[in-house]
Amino acid sequence: MSEVSVSSASSLPAQQDALLKGRLGDPFAFLGPHADGRHTVVRTFQPGARAVHARCGKESVELAQHEHSGLFIGHLPIGHLPAKQAASGYTLDIAWPGADGDTVQETEDPYAFGLLLGELDLHLIAEGRHRELGRCLGAIPMNIDGVEGTRFAVWAPNARRVSVVGDFNGWDGRRHPMRLRQQAGVWELFIPRLGAGERYKYELLDLDGRLLPLKADPVARATELPPATGSVVAPATPFRWSDETWMKTRNELRPCAAPMAVYEVHAGSWLRVLEDGNRNLDWHELGDRLIPYALGMGFTHLEFLPIMEHPFAGSWGYQPLSQFAPSARFGTPAAFASFVDRCHNAGLGVILDWVPAHFPSDAHGLAQFDGTHLYEHADPREGFHQDWNTLIYNFGRNEVRGFLIASALEWLEHFHVDGLRVDAVASMLYRDYSRKEGEWVPNIHGGRENLEAVAFLKELNEAVAERCPGALVIAEESTAWPGVTGAVKDNGLGFAYKWNMGWMHDTLRYMAHDPVHRRHHHNDMTFGMVYAYSEHFVLPISHDEVVHGKGSLLGKMPGDDWQKLANLRAYLGFMWTHPGKKLLFMGCEFGQLGEWNHDASPEWHLLDDPRHRGIQRLVRDLNHFYVAEPALHESDCQPSGFRWVVGDDSANSVFAFVRMSPNAPDVLAVCNMTPVPRHDYRIGVAEGGTWEEALNTDAAAYGGSNLGNAGQVSADPVPAHGQAQSLALTLPPLSTVIFIRKQG
Repeated sequence: MSEVSVSSASSLPAQQDALLKGRLGDPFAFLGPHADGRHTVVRTFQPGARAVHARCGKESVELAQHEHSGLFIGHLPIGHLPAKQAASGYTLDIAWPGADGDTVQETEDPYAFGLLLGELDLHLIAEGRHRELGRCLGAIPMNIDGVEGTRFAVWAPNARRVSVVGDFNGWDGRRHPMRLRQQAGVWELFIPRLGAGERYKYELLDLDGRLLPLKADPVARATELPPATGSVVAPATPFRWSDETWMKTRNELRPCAAPMAVYEVHAGSWLRVLEDGNRNLDWHELGDRLIPYALGMGFTHLEFLPIMEHPFAGSWGYQPLSQFAPSARFGTPAAFASFVDRCHNAGLGVILDWVPAHFPSDAHGLAQFDGTHLYEHADPREGFHQDWNTLIYNFGRNEVRGFLIASALEWLEHFHVDGLRVDAVASMLYRDYSRKEGEWVPNIHGGRENLEAVAFLKELNEAVAERCPGALVIAEESTAWPGVTGAVKDNGLGFAYKWNMGWMHDTLRYMAHDPVHRRHHHNDMTFGMVYAYSEHFVLPISHDEVVHGKGSLLGKMPGDDWQKLANLRAYLGFMWTHPGKKLLFMGCEFGQLGEWNHDASPEWHLLDDPRHRGIQRLVRDLNHFYVAEPALHESDCQPSGFRWVVGDDSANSVFAFVRMSPNAPDVLAVCNMTPVPRHDYRIGVAEGGTWEEALNTDAAAYGGSNLGNAGQVSADPVPAHGQAQSLALTLPPLSTVIFIRKQG
C-alpha cells in the first residue's frame, strides 16, 4: 500500500470550495479520475469517512483527506485512464467509523462513468416525443460496464445544481451531484451498487443559488407510503404477464359494438378492515374480494379513481404528484400489475382515472420544480386553478406534453391497463373555465379555446391509438365541444368515449321530482336521444353524484321508502336499456342510503335487508341481460339501433322504446314513472307472436309488488304506434319492464 501527498489548499481548484459549500454544478470536471501527466488523479468526496483507499487490481492506494474536509485525493499509477473505462479501473474502499469499529464500504466511483443517456433520448425528450420516459428518466436499476447500480435522470433545465439524496448518502446533497446534459436540460448520475427499494429525492439549487425544498422524482415508478413523500427505486425486473389471450382479444374488439358495464371503485374505501384499524385492502386482497364480486355482478370493467400516488387521501387521487407510480397505499407496482393480470385472466377489464389537467402545489412536487415555473404556467390566469387550488400544466411546452403522454402510456403499456378516463377535460379545453372576465388570457386568436390543450389531447389519443390497439381513452367532458370522440383526422379530439354528463343531469333531475309533477318534465328523459349519436357516450352515475351534499343515488328518489326503492329500480332499468355504455359507482348497486365517505366502506350491512339485496340482484340481472342481448349494445353508436315507440306520453309519464341490432331479436323497454299501475297499455310492435317478459324491475325478487304480465304476452292484430300489431301490457307502478320476442 502506498500513500500520496496532497498539494496545499491554495493550489486546489476553486471547484473544491464549491463542492464543500454544495454549489458544484459540474462535478465530473472535478471529482472522479482525471489525467495528471503519467498518472491519474482521483478525487472523491466522502464526508465523515475515516479513510478511503482506491484499489487497482491487487494494489491499494490510500487517498489523503484534505484538511478534514471529506475530500479525499490520490494519484493512481495506472496511467491515463479514459472515462469510459474508469469504472473497471479501480474501486473505492471507504471506512466509516462506528461504535464497534469501522465498516468498510466497497464501491465503484460514480464519477468514473461516462455519459449515460444517448443523444436520441435527449433529442426526443426536448421534442416532447419520448414515449418511454419511465425507462429513461427517473431511477433505473441497470448494469453499466459490468457494474450493478441505479441510473438517475431528471429534467431540471434551470437549476444550477441537482443532486441525488437518500439514506445511502445521509441526505447530503454534496455527496452525489449530477451531470447536466445541456441540450435537453436533463441531469444524470449512475450510483454503483445502489439497488431497488432505496428511498431518494432530488436536491436542487435554483439559478440564484437558493436551495429548494427536496423534490420527489417526477418520473418515479415507486414511492414511499404517504404521508411520507420520498421516491423509491423500483425493481427493473419485468413483470411476468399471463394475459396474452386477453390482450390479443382486446386488440381485435370493436369497442362501440361491445358491451361495457363499468363498476367504478375507490380502491381505498371499497372494503375497509375495521378489525385492523379501518385499513384499506391491498392489491392482493382486492384481487381476492373485488374481482369475484364484480364478475358475479356481471360487470365487464372495473374503473378506479386515480391510483397514481397522491399526497392527500382526501383528494381521492385527483391531485396526483407521481404520474408514473401506483400509490404505495395498496402495495408495490408489481402487486398492481399482478392485480391487472388477475382481472384479465378472469375476463375483467381495468380502467384508471387519469389527471393531466392540474396538479397540487406541494413543495416536494412539481411546483417550481427547478426554481422556475417548469411544469406550470407562470401567469396565474393560465397556471392556477381556482376551483381546486391547484396548478395547471403548461400544454404549450414540449417536455410537459411528452411527460404526460409518457405517463398515459406507462399505464397502458407497462401495466396492461385497458383504458384511461381523462378527468376534467372541460377545464382543459377552455381558457375561461370557471373564471370571470379579466381572470383569463385569450388564445392567439383572441378566443377562449385552449389551443395548446386541444393539440395535446389530439397527440395523446393518436399516440395511444398507434401504440396500444384496443385501449380506450375516455373523456370526462361536460360541454358541447364538438367532436370529442371524432377522429383526429376529421378535426376531432380522438377519444373513444365521452361521459354523457347532460344525460345524467337531466334524468336525475327528472327522477328527483315527485311523480305527480313528472308530466311537466317529460323532456328531461327524452332529450338525450336528440344528441345520442353526436358522440360515443358512456352513461355515468359516478362518485361525483354521491358526494358534497348531493346525497346517495337512492336518496335522490322521492316518496316513502317503498317508492324510493321502486324509483331507483325503474331508473336503473331505464339506464341499462338506453343507448350508451354503463357506469355505476360502488354502493349504488345496492341502494346505499348515505353519501360516499372515502374513510369508510359502502354500507354493506344493508344487504341484510332483502329490499337492498333486491336492488343488488337487479343490477346483476341487468348486467347479464345487457351483455347477453346484442340489441342492447351492438348498435350503441348507430341511430339504426334505437326507435321510440312512446316518447310523448307525458300525461302518464310512460316511455317505450325498442333497441335493435342486425341478426338479433329486438328488445322492447317500457317505463312507467308513476306509482299508478296501468293495465291494457297498448304498445305497437313490428313483429307478432309471443313476447317474453325478460325482466321486470317490479318483480318480487327485486323487492317490488310483483305486478306484471305473467312472464309473456302475445301480440294482437290491433294497430298502434304505426305498427299493424300491438301488445296490451300491464305496467307495474314505478317500473321498467323489458320484453324480447320469442324466436321459433
